[in-house]
Amino acid sequence: MKKSLSKILSLLFIAILVSSCGMQSIPTAANQVEASWAEVQNQYKRRADLIPNLVEVVKGYAKHEQETLTKVIEARANATKVNVTVDQLNDETMKKFQQAQGNLTQALSRLMVVAEKYPDLKANENFRDLQSQLEGTENRITVARNRYIESIKEFNNLVTVPPTSWYNGLFLHMTKKPQFAVENLEQVQNAPAVKF
Repeated sequence: MKKSLSKILSLLFIAILVSSCGMQSIPTAANQVEASWAEVQNQYKRRADLIPNLVEVVKGYAKHEQETLTKVIEARANATKVNVTVDQLNDETMKKFQQAQGNLTQALSRLMVVAEKYPDLKANENFRDLQSQLEGTENRITVARNRYIESIKEFNNLVTVPPTSWYNGLFLHMTKKPQFAVENLEQVQNAPAVKF
């Protein structure tokens, strides 16, 4: 009698342990990663959609800045070509995605520097509206990336930290997802000194 009670209690303990070790938490976290990544892509698409309008407004004022405008258009085209689904997320695809988006960010920065040379352009209502929308979109991108980073952290913890990782190792076999890395780390580390 004691042996069968001991077996039943052991089986009950194992069932409780297995049911609480990732059966729902890992797939739920994977769904959150997918939703967070979709939001990141959504915000980058919003930025890409604003750029042609911004370029057209600048084009009217800065006709001899064709090289800068061309680089922005090319960077936008390259950034929109790199479309990574959540299933394709790995270190290599994340690096390509970040590089394309970083190149677009740099091209947009050069465009804003060009805009500073033209007081009439800076005073143009369409330009100001587009610039404001672009700044808002950059903030939204930051928020979306932060949410993605947090969801990846939670997912990776579930996949790699016991006891949920045991369930993952036995049944799901999911691997860690890549995080965003600092773009242009060398530039960040070598920030210009401010001198007065």
